[in-house]
Amino acid sequence: MTSRKRVLFLINSLAGGGAERVMCTLLRHSETERAEFDITLGLLDNEPLTNSPPDWVNLRQLDCRFSLARSVMEVGKLFSDVKPDVSVSFLTRANLSNVLNARGRPCVISERANTATHFLPGAKGAISKALIRAIYPRATKVIAVSEGVAAGLRDKFGVPAGKLTAIANPVDAETIKARAAEPMPFDPGGPYVLAAGRMVYSKSFDMLIRAYAASGIEPKLLIAGDGELRPQLEAVAKECGVEGRVLMPGFVANPYPLMRNAQVFILSSNSEGFPNALVESMALGLPVIATNAPSGPSQILAEAPRDSISDLTFAPHGVLTPVGSVERMADALRAMQDPEMRRSYGEKAAVRARSFDATGSKNQYWDVIRSAMQAGPRR
Repeated sequence: MTSRKRVLFLINSLAGGGAERVMCTLLRHSETERAEFDITLGLLDNEPLTNSPPDWVNLRQLDCRFSLARSVMEVGKLFSDVKPDVSVSFLTRANLSNVLNARGRPCVISERANTATHFLPGAKGAISKALIRAIYPRATKVIAVSEGVAAGLRDKFGVPAGKLTAIANPVDAETIKARAAEPMPFDPGGPYVLAAGRMVYSKSFDMLIRAYAASGIEPKLLIAGDGELRPQLEAVAKECGVEGRVLMPGFVANPYPLMRNAQVFILSSNSEGFPNALVESMALGLPVIATNAPSGPSQILAEAPRDSISDLTFAPHGVLTPVGSVERMADALRAMQDPEMRRSYGEKAAVRARSFDATGSKNQYWDVIRSAMQAGPRR
């Protein structure tokens, strides 16, 4: 009888975030792979588990304290202990630690963001990009969450095209629907439109608040999430005279009841890898508005390349607006006040979300993992 191969998954933590939810969704749907693989999940940081992996996964939690140097060292010890036949990682720090410790073993990394635009200007961002450019091409296989992310890794970071595969994030519609039926985390006090995510530059919530104020729509704007830019966003709401109508409840562990009860979901980002919350809201039948950001929204809502779309576009599965345009986002918000438009786009969104079925995505991931193992020692 052939013994099972050992696979080590790595991610920074299972605290709140899209990549963390995707990792748990991927593992939850990988139970059939247990006959072939012994699966270990390594968490780099000692943070509370907001997302939970299946109980049959061998969970190893490190304490790397958000440090790349410490992560490389501690992951090296984990490799020595687990002795994986193949390793798979999500997020930049875990990816770098994975490749640097694989040492000839097959390794797969998954890039979750639009790498070229994800890092802020300055020395820290420049160092991160330089490390990615030097180390990512050494992985056996590289999974990107969209075709746009894959193109950026190929053209700007030197990852060979033959190593790249684009796999959309898995969406577990049944789990999302079950969690959406749970009680609301708080009472918004009336109709609202919803945005969600970390309060960081790339999410462009300041533009959204300005567009909301300009739109003059009646529902409130609810932004679920927290982050370093919260004080600035509160100041923008006050400046625009809508501070009493923009709700910022902070991090919400279960955002799905908020999605289920919202009129519209809005993605306002300057850049994305693959916008999980957009597709999750679509799975609940919620009509959506999204900026035509690199990368993902045009692929999801229009099934078309980003550069083929300009200005405000009523695409087949949702509404696209130009990145950073207060005026066009305000136009889209006003248009979505039409109940018939919301109903129609909600139905279209639910159908489109089925394209991102969790089982299909899981199968693609494992195909890449097996391919990496067949490729032999990493060069």
